Amino acid sequence: MKNSRRSFIRLSASSAALLGLPFKQLISYDRALQEADRLTRDRPSNATHVKNLQLNPIPKVKVGFIGLGNRGQNHVHLVDALYPKAEIVSLCDIQSKKLDEAKKLIENQVIPSPDYSNDASAWRDMLDNEELDLVIISTPWNSHVEMAVHAMENGIHVAVEVPIALTIDDCWKLVDTAEKYRTHCMMLENVCYGREELWLLNMVKHGIFGEITHGEGAYIHDLKSLLFSKSYYYDYWRLRHHQTTDANLYPTHGLGPIAQYMDIGKGDRMQKLVSMSSVSKSLDDYARHVEADHPFRDTSNFAHGDINTTMIQTERGRSIVLKHDVVTPRPYSRINALGGTHGYHEGYPSRLALRDNSNGHRWLDEKALNEMRNKYNHPIWNELKEPITKYGGHGGMDFVQMYRLIDCLNRGVALDMNVYDAVDWSVVVPLSKLSIELGNIPISIPDFRRGQWQEKVDWNIMK
Repeated sequence: MKNSRRSFIRLSASSAALLGLPFKQLISYDRALQEADRLTRDRPSNATHVKNLQLNPIPKVKVGFIGLGNRGQNHVHLVDALYPKAEIVSLCDIQSKKLDEAKKLIENQVIPSPDYSNDASAWRDMLDNEELDLVIISTPWNSHVEMAVHAMENGIHVAVEVPIALTIDDCWKLVDTAEKYRTHCMMLENVCYGREELWLLNMVKHGIFGEITHGEGAYIHDLKSLLFSKSYYYDYWRLRHHQTTDANLYPTHGLGPIAQYMDIGKGDRMQKLVSMSSVSKSLDDYARHVEADHPFRDTSNFAHGDINTTMIQTERGRSIVLKHDVVTPRPYSRINALGGTHGYHEGYPSRLALRDNSNGHRWLDEKALNEMRNKYNHPIWNELKEPITKYGGHGGMDFVQMYRLIDCLNRGVALDMNVYDAVDWSVVVPLSKLSIELGNIPISIPDFRRGQWQEKVDWNIMK
């Protein structure tokens, strides 16, 4: 792996020849490798880095929303709960009924008017016409980048649902735009605010795990009934991705917390990945049993394998394993495993083993585990106990996330996560696709921070 990119391409082409690939196919494969090399090269910047962007305080954040489905309505509810720290200024969704549903959630402030709906470009009109400090984007994945870029070009900060981008070029576009216009661009990775995840992060900070060596994360969630639902995902947009793309389509819930445990972007970086998928069977099987008039009835040959596994190695030699499985009938899990020289944690259910406890051969008993939880529970979960209980959202992580986003803007301090974190974690989607298409080969991960990752600093949520 010390070979240069160009040497690696020649090596791969030679390997293909040894495998007996026809000359025509060999040329095609070599060209594909060269294209992969082009796509993953680092790119120069003509703007200032925004890794610790601090701007003027915004005492009352004026917020607009694009996308008012399940996630969007939840965000409306939470921003309303934070009034007067934030004010809801405008709502936009292609379906007018979603605006009506969202308005019913607004209890603490004036319901905004006019509506932006019933037109595929209504979001653009909202961004051009309304005075906004922040827009929250909760739309289908392939629309995230266009909306986020247009908002930043208008001087509006953006918070975007996961994943923030689906292509390598779009990842760079987000970075370049955020740097050029000096705007915040944060991905709404709510799992980074989970009680268990912040507990682990706090233990990492206090050295409980020693030197971190390995992490495992996942998105394991049987979504078949929702993917085929006529109402849950507008126009079946998420199912359509499974028709066309074999990749880890949803890496950030598992990767985000691990990246924070490992200080990715703050002392280490992800260097390369390898990805492979199992055969695709479950969606074909499910399609045979939906109602007769369903548009995906008897659809077969879904591109996405049932289970995707992606392995990542960091610059410092640490390893990460990510799994994506939304079709197998098994309990929900994000795995949330973390290993180091002094301890090991594994989630679902949460278990902790420490070197000083029976040399790590047994999990801590319930009493000892609870003592560790109480001792290293992140203080924000104690400070916000009452509103977390009242407003919740995925066990409270959604409220903590929204509180931190608005509070940081109120105070004019850097956000907990920035545009570089957003693209680092999201680029796993196109890179895993590329690895699979080229026969599960290692793929370089671009350095979106352009070298600004080597200094070890705390995550803002830990300050």
